[in-house]
Amino acid sequence: MLVNFFSTLRRYEVPVTLRELMDLLRGMRSGLVYADVDDFYLLSRAALVKDEKHYDKFDRAFSAYFKGLDNLDGLLSSLIPDEWLKREFEKWLSPEDMKRIESLGGLEKLIDEFKKAREEAEQAAAEAAKKQANQGDEGEEEREDGKKGPGGLGRGGKKKAKKVWNERKYKNLDDSVELGTRNIKLALRRLRKLARTGRDDELDMDTTIRRTADNGGLLDIRMRPERKNTVKVLLFLDIGGSMDAHVKICEELFSASRTEFKHLEYFYFHNFPYESMWKDNKRRMTERIPTFDILNKYAHDYKVVFVGDATMAPYEITHVGGSVEHWNEETGAVWMKRFTSHFDKIVWINPTPKETWEYSTSVAMTNELVDGMMYPLTIRGIEEGMSQLTK
Repeated sequence: MLVNFFSTLRRYEVPVTLRELMDLLRGMRSGLVYADVDDFYLLSRAALVKDEKHYDKFDRAFSAYFKGLDNLDGLLSSLIPDEWLKREFEKWLSPEDMKRIESLGGLEKLIDEFKKAREEAEQAAAEAAKKQANQGDEGEEEREDGKKGPGGLGRGGKKKAKKVWNERKYKNLDDSVELGTRNIKLALRRLRKLARTGRDDELDMDTTIRRTADNGGLLDIRMRPERKNTVKVLLFLDIGGSMDAHVKICEELFSASRTEFKHLEYFYFHNFPYESMWKDNKRRMTERIPTFDILNKYAHDYKVVFVGDATMAPYEITHVGGSVEHWNEETGAVWMKRFTSHFDKIVWINPTPKETWEYSTSVAMTNELVDGMMYPLTIRGIEEGMSQLTK
């Protein structure tokens, strides 16, 4: 049954290996748990899960496999797999796992370990039952359900709380916390187009070795240009209004972008792109840059990233004169279609939580205008957005 449990965890994409399974087996042999599914849950999670981000997947797998099971009596009576179960077990083993099994003496040796675990667990349980019977009614206390038993629990009468693996209180911890400039940089590095350009200032080890060998051992040092990220990025940042609440994280994103991308151009807009943008917020009303100039200057192969909460009145997108700062002769939707028609790749990064998007009409409209390429401003969201730009 442990083998089937192992297979279930694999199906739920919990990265368990034979090493962790053996750790769990040793824990059971040591008598850490017996006939209590809650205790087994805690032991198996500690032994099999090495990263907190997989807790939720483990809980779902555990719930699916042990649904309706209140104790492990059935588990302990069926630890040893039949012949077909051996074959099923082998399907989930990598070549490295098979080698490890062979180093332990083969699959039969592993089965012997299961047998020993079962026998020792049963012996420990028998001793515990005998000891409890000898104690009789000593220490008898009132239980929560009104009955009496040793230590307030009674024999076979432990009252179950809500199954802890069904509480689902664990979240993925690696996707939306510690955004910070450093982590944003790591996420942005998914958008890379490496090429060797510039001066020959890096040692070409492979060519040097080959040419030296061709010269009969006479050293022939060869240099080559360093590989650099040549991707070209246009960054458009919503500024002011509701975006004031997201200034800090947008500053971190902006800082990381300027570090990671050598060919980066950036512009500011408010709420939605119209016929002009600006480079300096202090002179936003006097030194505007026509949007047509941007579309004509930058080629279609630039990767375009819009950053904004897309939170506004819907008419700011759909109507002439909808802008809250000036009279726009053409709608924001028309200008966004010009962007999507000119540039090959466009994504929109939204700093508001993704679960709130469905409650905003303007967010839904913006997401539709960028062909569904809107991503949250989290580590996972940035990674997915950058991956989309590289396709």
